[in-house]
Formats: sequence, C-alpha cells, structure tokens
Amino acid sequence: MNDAFKALSDPTRRRILELLAERDMTAGEIAGCFDISKPSISHHLNTLKAAGLVLDERNGQNIIYSLNMTVFQELMKWFFDFSEGGKKK
Repeated sequence: MNDAFKALSDPTRRRILELLAERDMTAGEIAGCFDISKPSISHHLNTLKAAGLVLDERNGQNIIYSLNMTVFQELMKWFFDFSEGGKKK
C-alpha cells in the first residue's frame, strides 16, 4: 500500500488515473494529454503499474492501460477503517 500512496503523491500520475477512470487508453493516447516527453509518461505508467494501480494488456502492437479497481477498493477500505478508528477515540 505504501507504493500506492507514493504513486498517488504525484500530480501527473493522479491525472493519468483520472484519464483512465474515463476509459482505457494506450500510452500514446495518454501522452497526447500532456506536454511532457513520452519517456516521462512511460516512467509514470511504470510507477503506477508497480504500485498495482494500473493494469496493462497487450492488444496487437498496442498496450492498453486500465485502472486496477481492486487496489482502489483496498485503499478506500484503509481510509474508511482509519476514519472509523479516529471516531472511536
């Protein structure tokens, strides 16, 4: 979960997640939404994948990126449990 929080700390990665919440996309489509280099987008995508926030699937010559909702559900559970714990004090 620490990797997920670290990945979420970057505004570019948060924006990538927002884009993927709208629809699955290729790296090129994602890169087209930013004014940064494709290698930088690739680095951000690798960070998100390593944190388990993003899944990738090869489709011919393209790699399609999508959100891994399981990890987001785990994060939400942690926030919920954390907030409930704070109320009990």
